[in-house]
Amino acid sequence: MNDFVPKGWKIEKQASGELSGKGLKDVALVLRDQDPHNVTKIDDSELDTNPRILVVALADPQGGYRLAASNHTLISRPDNPSQDDKLDGVAIARGVLQVKLRNFMSAGGWTTTTYAYTFRLQNDALDLIGYDEDDVTRNSGADDILSVDYITGRYSIAKGTIDSDKHKVRWYQLPKPRSPITLDQIGDGLVFSPPGVKGWEE
Repeated sequence: MNDFVPKGWKIEKQASGELSGKGLKDVALVLRDQDPHNVTKIDDSELDTNPRILVVALADPQGGYRLAASNHTLISRPDNPSQDDKLDGVAIARGVLQVKLRNFMSAGGWTTTTYAYTFRLQNDALDLIGYDEDDVTRNSGADDILSVDYITGRYSIAKGTIDSDKHKVRWYQLPKPRSPITLDQIGDGLVFSPPGVKGWEE
């Protein structure tokens, strides 16, 4: 794995599982720069603004790995000392890669938002097949959930509260034609707006 780690960086998170359909253990790595100049002291705490890279490597049947993706934008750099870590997790399961992010203000904010990006390897690219966004307003308990399925071409918007399992759900159809959305087309995962989705921000 060290072949994919630039000098001065380290492996922060690692997940393994089958992505290529060859029955081999492929890997996803989150790399983090270790530049001390990107660490700022704020009162009694530190803000580490070092960037991250999401790397996906496919296992070769003959041994070793080949690079499938190296993305610098999905996991944005920390920029707010009141905000918890934006990266919530990386996993490979059932043939897909899932990256979870969150936008949680530990002070001065009422909304907690979690994002889940689900990718499948298709034609040597990581295509987005699922997008989920869950907005929770902590003072009121309101819970709004968007779930987009790019395989079926449908999405749902659910509205309710965090203290109830019952949400009012409405289903919608994504417009056609639809082009695949690849990992590198998403940009910052905290500001991505899924094309074709209407009624979510209303």
